[in-house]
Amino acid sequence: MDDDVARDRLLALREETLRRVAGLGTSRDDVVAAALDSNVDDEHDPEGATIAFEREQLSALLTQARGRLGEIDAALVRVEAGTYGVCETCGEPIGDERLEARPTASRCVRHA
Repeated sequence: MDDDVARDRLLALREETLRRVAGLGTSRDDVVAAALDSNVDDEHDPEGATIAFEREQLSALLTQARGRLGEIDAALVRVEAGTYGVCETCGEPIGDERLEARPTASRCVRHA
């Protein structure tokens, strides 16, 4: 894959992920704020378990999205270094099909 194409795809993916992080953060903040305004007892109130579940689910999704952002940033560093598309383990090309499916891949299928 051409470095310019890879960079453009990764930057678009980065922007999409940043929007996701912002949206998830806002959603989580809204759930936390709503819980603060109520007298929810997670253990005894039937609604409390749902609110706690939603809060934790949003936290997990936010952590996952932030991790994805780190993977994208690392891939952008590899593009700039000229090592994007080269397996970190064996030094062989990763393959365009794999990079299409997983643009942040740092290893070939054999070493993934």
